[in-house]
Amino acid sequence: MKRATSSLNQIQPPTYGNLITVLSIDGGGIRGIIPATILSFLELQLQKLDGEDARIADYFDVIAGTSTGGLVTAMLTAPNEKERPLFSAKDVKAFYLNHSPKIFPQIRGPLSSVTMILKEICGPKYNGKYLHGLVEEKLGKTCLHQTLTNVVIPTFDIKRLQPTIFSSYEVKNNQFLDAQLSDICISTSAAPTYLPAHYFKTKDDQGNVRDFNLIDGGVAANNPALVAMGEVTKEIFRGNTDFFPIKPMDYGRFLVISLGTGSPKNKAKYSASLASKWGVLGWLHSKGSTPLVKVFTQASADMVDIHISVLFRALHSESNYLRIQDDTLSGHTSSVDIATKENLESLVKIGDGLLKKPVSRVNLETGIFEPMKNEGTNEQALIRFAQQLSEERRLRELRSPHTKVSKLRCDE
Repeated sequence: MKRATSSLNQIQPPTYGNLITVLSIDGGGIRGIIPATILSFLELQLQKLDGEDARIADYFDVIAGTSTGGLVTAMLTAPNEKERPLFSAKDVKAFYLNHSPKIFPQIRGPLSSVTMILKEICGPKYNGKYLHGLVEEKLGKTCLHQTLTNVVIPTFDIKRLQPTIFSSYEVKNNQFLDAQLSDICISTSAAPTYLPAHYFKTKDDQGNVRDFNLIDGGVAANNPALVAMGEVTKEIFRGNTDFFPIKPMDYGRFLVISLGTGSPKNKAKYSASLASKWGVLGWLHSKGSTPLVKVFTQASADMVDIHISVLFRALHSESNYLRIQDDTLSGHTSSVDIATKENLESLVKIGDGLLKKPVSRVNLETGIFEPMKNEGTNEQALIRFAQQLSEERRLRELRSPHTKVSKLRCDE
């Protein structure tokens, strides 16, 4: 039997279907290779179901990303000249492999560690010029409202001391948020001590100007899954006709895939006795890493995962939430910026290996990921989710009055 095909590439609104589909991608620097590898597998499964032109953005109502996840989000949703996604998922992985060494150039030699510490004391570890130029080249003048599906990208405004969420939904109510995707990506990636803060301005139709003074969205939400769900919820409460009316106990109709970028195997890397001796320099650099940044990003990601796990468990909808995360990273693989060829290849292998690992969920008591019985591997779970996403898309196309659907016919 041939599948129904749509004259439209973009996903139809949830009001014509049964689910609200969400993809979330954590921050984590070069470790963005891990979710990029997972997404390559998911996109391949969707292509097996719906044809080689299928792309991630065709199946999710909203894609959220913080820091490196925000960059991935933009690449998956920004339109090319044919109004199709600028990057396929496999292209994103290649992007990291090709450009990470130039975004995070490594200092070599016997005094490399001392040189790096001095750089961090005097300013950001990296000047960001290569990243800024690359993002501006790839994304051009594309603005937030032009993405092929809704996106949510958190940043933090250090002048206002509050999060700034660049949301496709909020653009309709706040023109100042309709910034260029390049500015948004540079901002959400500006991790303190690693890359410089980013300043830019936007204008509304009346010529009023707003300025932004932004740093990494990981300060606010390194795991942006809950932010994405919150943006959708606000639209539902506002009566947006793109969504079916939803009651509190209906939140099991969310279908959420949340991709982490990995975390250290030994989370107790720092002790109280060690940290009690730290001053400013200690918190910024100890044991070859940046404790302060690691602490707030790890805490943010774990708290969101725990909260969503509890929510879906309470709604008896655990099968609608898939969190894929590797908490066994060690050595260079746990770094966000050691962009050597060897380490980048190791991260690809970790992503591939993660597909073969069992579906795991965070233990609410210990905070450690534990395998779930009878749920198979992450690879098997993604195959199931791909089937659900494909069926949901086709259901919406069949119900939507805005879609021209060819009649199904059986092959002889």
